Amino acid sequence: MSTQITSHNTSTRVAFVGAGPGDPGLLTVRAREYLAAADVVILDSYHHAEQIEPFTKAEATFVDGAATGTGKLMNANSRAKLLLKTVSKHPNSCLVVRLMDGDPSAFSGLSAEALACSQSGVPFDIVPGVSTAWSVPAYAGVPLSGKGIGELHMINASTGKVDWSRSVADEVTVVVLGGATDLARAVQGLLTAGRSAETPVSLTEHGTMITQRTDVTTLGQAASFLERMDHNEDSVLVVGAQVGLRDELSWYESKPMFGWRVLVPRTKDQAAPMVEQIATHGATASVVPTISVEPPRTPTQMDKAIRGLVTGRYEWVGFTSVNAVRAVREKFHEWGLDARSFSGLKIAAVGGVTEKALNDWGLNADLVPEDEQSAKGLLEEWPEYDEVLDPINRVFLPRADIATETLTAGLQELGWEVDDVTAYRTVRASPPPAPIREAIKAGDFDAVCFTSSSTVRNLVGIAGKPHHTTVVACIGPATAKTAEEHGLRVDVIAPEPSSASLVNALASYGLELAAAASATGERPLRPSQRRTTRGRRATQDRA
Repeated sequence: MSTQITSHNTSTRVAFVGAGPGDPGLLTVRAREYLAAADVVILDSYHHAEQIEPFTKAEATFVDGAATGTGKLMNANSRAKLLLKTVSKHPNSCLVVRLMDGDPSAFSGLSAEALACSQSGVPFDIVPGVSTAWSVPAYAGVPLSGKGIGELHMINASTGKVDWSRSVADEVTVVVLGGATDLARAVQGLLTAGRSAETPVSLTEHGTMITQRTDVTTLGQAASFLERMDHNEDSVLVVGAQVGLRDELSWYESKPMFGWRVLVPRTKDQAAPMVEQIATHGATASVVPTISVEPPRTPTQMDKAIRGLVTGRYEWVGFTSVNAVRAVREKFHEWGLDARSFSGLKIAAVGGVTEKALNDWGLNADLVPEDEQSAKGLLEEWPEYDEVLDPINRVFLPRADIATETLTAGLQELGWEVDDVTAYRTVRASPPPAPIREAIKAGDFDAVCFTSSSTVRNLVGIAGKPHHTTVVACIGPATAKTAEEHGLRVDVIAPEPSSASLVNALASYGLELAAAASATGERPLRPSQRRTTRGRRATQDRA
């Protein structure tokens, strides 16, 4: 059961909370509860603020606990001083969350900071987190225990002198955390102590993130890999026989779209299910709204339709989009009505997303197409008007101002009278920020998912054409035709007109690209990387 977290009644309270290894999805439920209540958040890694921000209240303040104002990296003692200074600035009923990378109790400055709180009379809580030392090898496909493994040694290479002679036996698995210099010192220490140069080694950078990269080599060759590593980021080195299992157990970096940046031209509300599904395939989605939804220019039609709905004018109400549900719901709120006014009415929804919006309002749809989720699919299952069974012959159809008349005409052919009402207007959204526009044109996005012809037209209109190396995925033939008319090469067409089918089709295409690269002995590259590689090769050829 979720517990509401509040600060101490009379004084500021500190909570040492584990942030996990990097992926915000690995934050514990308890950690999210504390973040939601936090007034101040002090971070180990300030650049993680944008990842944590969605879990905090709008007025929460973020404090950089990674470096001083002059850029010097903080140690445990300087962070303890920063913590107490922050507490002193917020003396009354404030919750300060000290967000610590990984698990606060493992390889962190928890003891120094917690002791500082204890000695100063500041009450504190400790919330364990997902350990970097355990989780990053798991994400790399390197289990830390197994048959023949005698001991497991976990070492923070940045904490000073280490007796590497204790870790030279073949049956010992060693996990080392640290930056490039620390790990290079660890490798040399193991070799000097007598560990075999042929011992398998895995090196994982940016663990659990979509930028994760794991290289497998031997202890004797590890130094060359460390030379090109990002020296500003801590990484995880695993030494031992278990590394040999990675070829079979690598699951995260083998996802179909691992590391891809996918552009989703939709409103944030509409894009949420797609964003979640894209993440399951190892990619990250950037949502760029291409339309803005506004009320109709005059409310007369909608007011008349809502009055008719309440007074029994209609037999059916047909919803063809989430925006239509939202428009009617807002009008209900304006009139002081609730879902009970739908009593006795039959409700149709064009698809699962629209149906969910109705469910969120407390309504259940009587008709949802089982196959094609479109106006055509809805018509195929909509019953004909029957003078005996249907006491009323009229349908209320709230829709967008630019919607086609396909559904209206089809319902009329089935014998229904239709009140086709403009419930909302769609206008082209403002252009996205300059960095997004530049990324679209430069090919920094690996793929773009178009869910309608209007998303194609509007994206090109407000942001320009995607780069020719960007994979273009379309929800159906009509959308694909529009994309081609705008000079885009269409790579993927969903077999069914739904966002879920579109994302799955894109993932299948990603698998095909990876398989093609592997067949030629190459390392699979993201589409944006292939752009860079081609450009470099062309330069080399000209030289």
